[in-house]
Amino acid sequence: MMKDSLTICSRCGSDACYEHSTASEYTIYVCYGCGFTTNTLMKADSEFLEEQLEVLPELYKDLIYIDGEGKNWMPSTINIFDKGMIFVNGKSIENWKWTAVKAVEILEEEKSKFPEGNTHKMDMGNAKEFEEKDFMEALSYIGLLP
Repeated sequence: MMKDSLTICSRCGSDACYEHSTASEYTIYVCYGCGFTTNTLMKADSEFLEEQLEVLPELYKDLIYIDGEGKNWMPSTINIFDKGMIFVNGKSIENWKWTAVKAVEILEEEKSKFPEGNTHKMDMGNAKEFEEKDFMEALSYIGLLP
């Protein structure tokens, strides 16, 4: 049975942690307070975690937080084709920020440069940085929150 609720984030203590229990018998957590995500499969020595670690950028790996239940929390990456994207950007765990980029409509004269059917592109010219605790502000910047 699928279930959605808000819970307390075990990484940052925020009460804005979205919990989604799937029909596949695992639970996903996305904290809108800190911007980190995990699921009940993301525990040490799990095949799922190992697969994630193979493709993650080094900074994402460095920022992983392991909670008291052994779940590995990592920064979220948001990519919504007509709104924008949010990702971690920086040189180290001491020097990083959230970067938010708004999507813009593809101009008619540019459409040949994109796959057929694409209507928007990410405009790095409007990229804006947000501090670690300002993930919700980044979501607002790209239009996902009021």
